[in-house]
Amino acid sequence: MDANFIDEVEISVRSGKGGDGMVHFRRERFVPRGGPDGGDGGRGGSVVLQVETSMRTLYNFRRQKQFEADNGRNGGPSNRSGRGAADLVLKVPAGTLVYDAKTGNLLADLIKQGDSYIAARGGRGGRGNQHFANSRNQVPRIGEKGEPGEEKSLRLELKLIADIGIVGVPNAGKSTLLSALTNARPRIANYPFTTLEPNLGVAALDEETDLVLADIPGLIEGAHTGKGLGHGFLRHIQRTRVLIHLLDGMAEDPLADFTQINSELALFDTLLAAKPQVVAINKIDLPDVQARWPQLQAGLKKLGVTSPLAVSAVSGQDVRRLLGRAAEELRALPEPVPSELPVYRVETDPSEFQIAREGEGWRITGAALERAAAMTYWEHDESVSRFQRIMRQLQIDVALREKGVSDGDTVYIGEYELEWKD
Repeated sequence: MDANFIDEVEISVRSGKGGDGMVHFRRERFVPRGGPDGGDGGRGGSVVLQVETSMRTLYNFRRQKQFEADNGRNGGPSNRSGRGAADLVLKVPAGTLVYDAKTGNLLADLIKQGDSYIAARGGRGGRGNQHFANSRNQVPRIGEKGEPGEEKSLRLELKLIADIGIVGVPNAGKSTLLSALTNARPRIANYPFTTLEPNLGVAALDEETDLVLADIPGLIEGAHTGKGLGHGFLRHIQRTRVLIHLLDGMAEDPLADFTQINSELALFDTLLAAKPQVVAINKIDLPDVQARWPQLQAGLKKLGVTSPLAVSAVSGQDVRRLLGRAAEELRALPEPVPSELPVYRVETDPSEFQIAREGEGWRITGAALERAAAMTYWEHDESVSRFQRIMRQLQIDVALREKGVSDGDTVYIGEYELEWKD
């Protein structure tokens, strides 16, 4: 991973203590017992997290992890109040979730420019003795010290905010497509994981409509378990509302790639696989891809893709049409209520499953696994092999052997029947 891209960090913050109130009496010539005139202490500085949309990463927190606001000044004589300390404002990118590092509770979801959260509130300044004078005690020798500041340990987690996310296997051409549609200039080269950090770009659909697109780094098999770039990048897809699923027309098996990505999304979080997708085959400018297009189109339709597109991110062929289709899907969705913007939590372990005897065979249940099975293109041997590797990664084979599975036994996953072979 690029050292400059950091999307999760733990920090400690401490707000400033309030200044002490002063115990003091007015001193004037010929006035031996002047009244109380001790001033109040100033408020301590708060630690505030505030969104700055020009930031795209939590990199600024890589080295410095402890932040402390200044204390308020003490009160002075002649009823002079101490100066309050300035707040310590820490800039964070849009899409930052703030958690209590000790309890895991979500404290704030900072979404748009100017959103802020007082992470540690500055202590109130103490009152000077001027406030304690009364008819029974006209020379009070009492005041208040400033209120102590707060100290917290926080975990910051970044989930990029974009209208449309571009997903696909490495080298599918996602970065090139983002560059063609927007003003983004991601690094592009022909080797796996060129994109080591999500890239954001703004595409002008028309004079009144701008769309924010995110190029999510290429997923690899096993990403849902944290393999490769794993969870760190899957989480960035959660905020997007529509996905452009870009397939490499020159890949050995684009249809198997399609099922692989959807399986990874489902295994990480079933909500991801339910997002609307616009599917496109890239590199249609190449003769080989043009020759394959009818077969790929038919295969995608068989997988439930109603209107797959063929585009060329390099030449720009039909990329605006692709953007328009994604915009149509976006417009069809209900507008999110600001207070209800999604903060997804995987309520159960995505690798959780159960095995039970069913007749002469075995039934494996697990929502994510069953969804992955339903998205597997069983007619393709490579796709089947990938699904089998997913089962091994989840250690389902180990669990089946412990249950006593034998060669030739039938294994049921959802509506599918598999024959067990050791």
